[in-house]
Amino acid sequence: MAEIAIATPATPPVAKTANAIAKAALVMLLALALLYPDQSHLRDKAAGMRAVGYPIVSFAVPLLWWTLWRDRMSFPWLPDLLITITCFTDILGNRMDLYDTIVWFDDWIHFMNTGLLAAAIILLSLPHTSGLGRCVERALAVGATGAIAWELAEYFAFISRTSQRSFVYGDTLGDLALGVSGALVAGILVHRLWRRGLLVAT
Repeated sequence: MAEIAIATPATPPVAKTANAIAKAALVMLLALALLYPDQSHLRDKAAGMRAVGYPIVSFAVPLLWWTLWRDRMSFPWLPDLLITITCFTDILGNRMDLYDTIVWFDDWIHFMNTGLLAAAIILLSLPHTSGLGRCVERALAVGATGAIAWELAEYFAFISRTSQRSFVYGDTLGDLALGVSGALVAGILVHRLWRRGLLVAT
């Protein structure tokens, strides 16, 4: 089981504001997606599952902190923001139709969002004195698990019902590789920021 770090990274005020704005915007975009799925470019793309799953994910840290961690650590603003961004960027990308109009956007989202999620879990579950090997190990565990879970969710949500499902195998492998690569980069980056004192304990 992952350890909960006693101290959390110092967070600039802008991260707190960005966190609140991202959460509010996410809820608004999800409501619009349910009301107007065509305008949100989410028809047949599991809008309902996103409307349920994304709030659960983006509000998980506040709930866990309030019920389990508040006596041991200050609120982890930065990890919470990173997790919220992973949900917000996906729903915003669909709303702006970036997945269908920018050929590399889907690849970038798989790389970036898995990396952000891995960074958040590292910040939440490891002390800032952890070595590179431990950071990379945690990042790969989170990245591989998250990437596989996302591909399974995509398959059962809408890929399994499309007539082109026999052609998505290569795309799935590419998404898995990008997700794991993003997590690896995140693990190395968090470790380096810790070593340079740019992410310091409060």
